Amino acid sequence: MTCGRGQTGQLVPGFLAPPLFPSVPCCCSAAADCNPWTPTMEETVDDPPTSAVLLDHCHFSQVIFNSVEKFYIPGGDITCYYTLTQHFIPRRKDWIGIFRVGWKTTREYYTFMWVTLPVDLNSESAKQQEVQFKAYYLPKDDEYYQFCYVDQDGVVRGASIPFQFRPENEEDILVVTTQSEVEEIEQHNKELCKENRELKDSCVSLQKQNSDMQATLQKKQEELETLKSINKKLEQTMKEQKDCWEIELLQLKEQNQKMSSENEKMGVRVDQLQAQLSNQGREMEKLVQGVQDKTEQLEHLKEENGQLFLSLTEQREHQKKLEQTVEEMKQKETTAAKKQQELTEPRNKKTAVEEQLVQEVERLKAKVEAGKACFLEKYKECQRLHKQIRQLRAATRDQNMDLSKRLSENMIIHDVLQREKEKMEKENDYLKRENNRLLSYMGLDCDSLSYQVPTSNQGGTRQDPGLVFGNPYSGIQESSAPSLLSIKKCPTCKSDFAADVFDHNLALEQHLQTLSLNCPICDKTFPAKEKQIFEDHVFCHTL
Repeated sequence: MTCGRGQTGQLVPGFLAPPLFPSVPCCCSAAADCNPWTPTMEETVDDPPTSAVLLDHCHFSQVIFNSVEKFYIPGGDITCYYTLTQHFIPRRKDWIGIFRVGWKTTREYYTFMWVTLPVDLNSESAKQQEVQFKAYYLPKDDEYYQFCYVDQDGVVRGASIPFQFRPENEEDILVVTTQSEVEEIEQHNKELCKENRELKDSCVSLQKQNSDMQATLQKKQEELETLKSINKKLEQTMKEQKDCWEIELLQLKEQNQKMSSENEKMGVRVDQLQAQLSNQGREMEKLVQGVQDKTEQLEHLKEENGQLFLSLTEQREHQKKLEQTVEEMKQKETTAAKKQQELTEPRNKKTAVEEQLVQEVERLKAKVEAGKACFLEKYKECQRLHKQIRQLRAATRDQNMDLSKRLSENMIIHDVLQREKEKMEKENDYLKRENNRLLSYMGLDCDSLSYQVPTSNQGGTRQDPGLVFGNPYSGIQESSAPSLLSIKKCPTCKSDFAADVFDHNLALEQHLQTLSLNCPICDKTFPAKEKQIFEDHVFCHTL
């Protein structure tokens, strides 16, 4: 058996109202036979079947309630006895409810209990049933109530006579006392009177003490109010100090994050410059290797030129010898002609010696012409090689100068960046230490300073009005400010120029470009002070 409490309300017919109380363990009487398959409140959450329409009284006699008292004493469990008539068959969701007299519908129950189905409906004991209502769920007023048996269709099958929940009247109690008991009662009354007088005297004394205590309490309350106001002021002051500390801490965190981001940017820039420097170093090595190759090629050309010069010298000497031989042959020819004139033989006949001499002269002339042509070719080749050597020397010299210039600039930029990076790392470490110091200071000394009122600045130093204890990084910011916009010195002209710490390499390159003038046609470099010569040089290219 389980029990629950109903609620009254205007509901739609056939609607099942939810129970107001949770389910409780089975509370059926020990004498009743509890059917194992009878559902309890733990097994089902259904409310008792009710009806919102007015009911007919023709079915009220199918269940008869027995032994119903006129009143029940509050605070105790009550047992409801009822009898099932012959033609009435109980069902699984039948229930017995307690209704206030004057109810109209079965939804106006105060509490209810599920009925227990008998095992054998034909037996006589099955007709006599009972349910027990726990005192916790019973009404607490003295109105009239009655038991009603309601089947699972919401139809009332039986109703009991009205009864009340009220205590017993004293008029119904008959007290019988003896003479000795009366004397004892009188003696006890005298003692009680004496004790009452003593208690009155004690009460007067206690009232006086109470008045004194009230005065003392009033004074203590006034002191307490004063202390509360002081405590409130101190708490307000502490809250303001805490807010100032939090604002200062946020500012320091923002500065720390800004410095960290700047440090990271510097690190990335340094890494980029180092990578660029390493690339330029590799290019420099390649160019040096190319210069060495060109130098070796130049030496080889020099050797070849020397060999060609020696060969040319030999050709010249050979040509001189040939010319001398030609002169000798001409002299011999002249001498032979003279002798031929002196001879008496006919002039149209030539001797074998003359023909041989003529052939030798022709051969020597052809050889001299061939030597001249070879000499001219060798001479042209030598001139071409000399020109190529001069061009290679000029190109190598320009490349070496350009690379040396770029390398020196990159080394200067790298040194400046390295110094700036070290400086930023030191400042970042210092900021971290100061931040940790401030955090530890706020965490450890907050309790010791909770009831201190901040005094005015006695040292004469001016601090930030937004901070209670001043900014511990103000000196750092003043000292580190020049590092963000610092004065740089040019390594070439030794002049000063302002440059941002993150763009100092770009500023340095732009400054170095202003110190020289490069020809846009032949890339020849002129100093900045020779501007007129540079303009004349560029004008010459246009002619």
